[in-house]
Amino acid sequence: MTMEFSCRLGTESGQVIEEVHVADSEGKLRQELEAKGLCILSLKRRGALGWPGLSLPKRRHIKTREFLVFNQELATLLRAGLPLVQSLDILRQRVDDPGLKAVLADVHDRVRAGAALSEAFEAQGNLIPGMYTASLLAGEKSGGLEDVIRRYVAYVKVIASVKRKTVSAMVYPVILLTLSTIVVGIIILRVVPEFEGFYRGFGAELPLATRVIVAVSRFLRSYLLFLVLGVGGAVVGGWYWLRQPGRGAMLDRLMLRVPLVGTIAGRFATSQLTRTLATLLGGGIPLVNALDVASRALGNRFFADQLTLVGQRVREGESLSAALAERGVFPAVALKMVEVGESTGALQEMLNSVADFFDEEIDTQLGRFITIIEPALLVIMGIVIAALLLALYMPLLQLGTVLA
Repeated sequence: MTMEFSCRLGTESGQVIEEVHVADSEGKLRQELEAKGLCILSLKRRGALGWPGLSLPKRRHIKTREFLVFNQELATLLRAGLPLVQSLDILRQRVDDPGLKAVLADVHDRVRAGAALSEAFEAQGNLIPGMYTASLLAGEKSGGLEDVIRRYVAYVKVIASVKRKTVSAMVYPVILLTLSTIVVGIIILRVVPEFEGFYRGFGAELPLATRVIVAVSRFLRSYLLFLVLGVGGAVVGGWYWLRQPGRGAMLDRLMLRVPLVGTIAGRFATSQLTRTLATLLGGGIPLVNALDVASRALGNRFFADQLTLVGQRVREGESLSAALAERGVFPAVALKMVEVGESTGALQEMLNSVADFFDEEIDTQLGRFITIIEPALLVIMGIVIAALLLALYMPLLQLGTVLA
């Protein structure tokens, strides 16, 4: 089976050419091109199938953990005094993740051809975070490439730790809600029909609660397929709606207004924002550029849009604290601490302090949320299940009373 590859090649005369080649495998094509004296700058497969007219792009994905391990090892090799090209060559051979391996192979070829490390990673597109390439660029200009790499690793570890705590705190409530929904579904779809056939032989009018449960069961069993299709259509429609420009920011803004959940989301967005700015400023990136990079690195799209507007005001000469205060969405304590950091010339340290403060706030808010939501879910689902069972057994209780 043949495959098409888009190749960016360097000739012996120093020219860079782009061609499309057909080969049985990537390894075989590399050998053929190198045998011709060509330097492979990049080599990407155009389609997953080699059929004429059909090109299905192969999506690559880089695991965060693998990428962090690579950066830790790269910083260690650079500290040991190994040249960058040799370090990349060593690390690309040790990587197991296929996505990262392909990226590092391309980065190695580009750096060997004379490109800067930041340029080589930036050429990988959305596979590499913009914050990472910006940090590399700052490190290359300042001569502290190893330091910015280690700072980036520390930043990602902290952000990942906060995310992990948040997800772990939500696991139990989600499991509880899911199991309760399954139990209610079994009662309505399987148990109620059995009781319905049994009560039909009584010839007496059933209590209102029982009639309601029976009617709901009949409706769900009759239109279950249409309901499933409707939910699926709603999910697809919602996904398409979110892909439209500005919709994601609107959803994130609405999320911030949800009680308890919105508070935690706002704290996390503020922590991520301030820590990202602190990391970029620590790498030597100017504030205006750091704001631009941070706006593209934030997970909350509403905060990202607001930060873009803040960056425009700062570019016009306004202070960071004043520009943040104008938006009216950032916490007051963060604004005060940023203002103090600007006035004392310790903005980076104060931003880190803000991030640490809100990380602690997230832990506190998560504890309160779990303390409230877990018993609330247990009580609500207990009431629902008890009400269902009571509605089913109520005719039997009435019959027992009559017979007595």
